[in-house]
Formats: sequence, C-alpha cells, structure tokens
Amino acid sequence: MKVLVAGGAGYIGSQVAWDLIRAGHDVVVVDNLSTGLRSFVHPDARFYQADITQANQLAEVFAREAQAGHPCDLVMHFAAKLDVAESVDLPLDYYRNNVEGVRCLLQSMLKAGVKNIVFSSTAAVYGDPVQNEPLNESAATAPINPYGASKLAAEQLIQWTAAAHGFNYAILRYFNAAGADKSLKIGLNKPRYTHLIPLAVRASLGLEKPVSVFGDDWPTPDGSCIRDYIHVADLSSAHLLAAAYLLEEKQSLLLNLGTQEGSSVKEVIAAVDALRPCPYELAPRRQGDPAILIADATKARTLLGWQARRSLTDIVNSDMDYRIHDAAQGSSPR
Repeated sequence: MKVLVAGGAGYIGSQVAWDLIRAGHDVVVVDNLSTGLRSFVHPDARFYQADITQANQLAEVFAREAQAGHPCDLVMHFAAKLDVAESVDLPLDYYRNNVEGVRCLLQSMLKAGVKNIVFSSTAAVYGDPVQNEPLNESAATAPINPYGASKLAAEQLIQWTAAAHGFNYAILRYFNAAGADKSLKIGLNKPRYTHLIPLAVRASLGLEKPVSVFGDDWPTPDGSCIRDYIHVADLSSAHLLAAAYLLEEKQSLLLNLGTQEGSSVKEVIAAVDALRPCPYELAPRRQGDPAILIADATKARTLLGWQARRSLTDIVNSDMDYRIHDAAQGSSPR
C-alpha cells in the first residue's frame, strides 16, 4: 500500500514510517519540521516539507504523488502538537494545528480521492477518570486541557466527515509512548522532556535533575502512581494492523492501545536503576493525578490481534541505548 505519513519526522510518526518501509510499503512523509527532525525520515521515504494547515501545500503533495504512480491508499496522522502544559498557555496554536490541520488534511484527502485515515489520538481525551481500573473505549470523554480537547475535536471531525463522505478511519487512543527503535537511529528527541521514562533515563545519565515521585501513599501496591507505558514499536505495529484492517474490511475503528497492567513510578525508577543509578526525590502529590491510569485494549486484541509485547525493561533498555548511542555519535539529544 501507499501511505502518506503526516508528521513522519516526529517520534511516533518516524517509527511507523520506518516500519511501513520494512514491511515493503511505499511511504510519503509530510512534516513541517517544527518539532520533527529531517534526520528521522527514512532514506527510502519521499519527503515533503509541508504544513498540514496549508491546503495548497497538501494539494501539491497529493497531485505529485498521483502523477508519480498511483494516489495514496491511506493517510496516517501524527502531526499534532502534544505538550499538555504548553497547550494551556497556547490554546489557539493547539486548536489551529490539531483541529484546523485535521480539517485541512481531510478536505485535501477528499479532493485527492483518498478515503482512509489512521489517526494517532490520546488517552488525554478521557481527562482524569475517577475509577482506578482499565479504561475501555466507552469511558466518558472529558478532557481537562486544550491538548486533550483539541484531539477529541479532531476525532469528532473525522467521524462526522466519515459519515458524510464515506471515509474509513481508525482512531487509536494511547497513553505513554516510550522506548526507541531497534536501529537506535530514531527515538524520543525534544528540547524539553515531560514523561517519566525519558526523564528517569536522562537523570541517570546526569542530563536531568533527580526524578520527582509525586506522593508515595497512593492506593497502589508500592504507594506510587501507576501508568500505562507502551513501547513505540508496539504502537507502530498497531498502526500497521489498523491500516490493513481499513483497506481489507472497509470498516472504521476506535480503539484503545495499552498494556492493561501498567507500571508504577517506583517500578520505572527501579528499571532504570538496574542499568545506572537513578536519582529521585519524593514530592507532594499533584492535584488531579489519578492513582491508576491504564487502558483496556481488549477490543484491539479482538479486532486486530494486537497486544503490547515489549516489557518495561525492554522500553527502558531501548531508551537508554538510544541516548548513549546518540551521544557517542556526537549528536547529543536536544
């Protein structure tokens, strides 16, 4: 199949693009490089530096690809802004990119005759659920920040467009992507880190301050919060399976992706500490933090035959290997 990967120079998008090429598919990467890295684009992918909020740029990409052979069979969208704290300060920017960008992309797809999309979404659409049990797709959506709200609005726009124009979509909601590709050429690389695993790994390498453990008296086995961490390669495999499902079954999907078990903050620190000493400090609980936030991925397993296969140890080891390898190449992470 021929796939246009929007945001294919970013963390998850580049992983999916690399895995599509490994599976023998034809890949077109579109990225404005506002956060993505040109070096993350697979050498066998055709790359266009373009912005999904610019209809003329997208029209040119679709037209050139149609002239080069046949039109794209499917679009995968990873071109979102996704820093929760930043979204609170810059809600207009987030809605422009995450909602207007999707609207513009969908409109361009319609004009080009492309009616299949895999959309990378987020568990942030659920907000802060009160139950301490795995969330399934029927859980209430109540985002508490502009990032989550913009992603939910984009989901809804895709669903309305599908109903009006015969689109097929796969909306994939997931929690904390982590780890790095087996090649160690791509991984999470950004100016500011907010997620626990890269913070802990970088702290062990002396690149960050000690990790904060926000409370150790939660109703969990070790007293620290539990979250769902998924290896980026496991996420990638779900996107490939979802794409195949859309093209073969011609039915839409909305799925959670997760481990259904999760790992605690202390377990993450211990996994990093097994490789290198990981400094941490206890801090007060943060308001709004649920004790447990993990996904029920039963539906993904049933419909796609997918499940997360890599362990927390695998995730931490790959992230550590990536950062050490990157430093050895003289291109230390941003």
